[in-house]
Amino acid sequence: MKKKLLNILVCPLCKGKLQYNKKSSELECGHDKLAFPVRNGVPALLEMDARKLTHNTR
Repeated sequence: MKKKLLNILVCPLCKGKLQYNKKSSELECGHDKLAFPVRNGVPALLEMDARKLTHNTR
């Protein structure tokens, strides 16, 4: 994920900062404890596509 893109993307629910998890290819919101998938380089920032995080984010 390009840093420039990551700097402008926010969580669609709380508008907070997202962290990119390279291992799972997901954007994680620590506040809402959600992970949004990145498919073919395109973030899917829809609540229905997100999964609940079961671990602590960075």
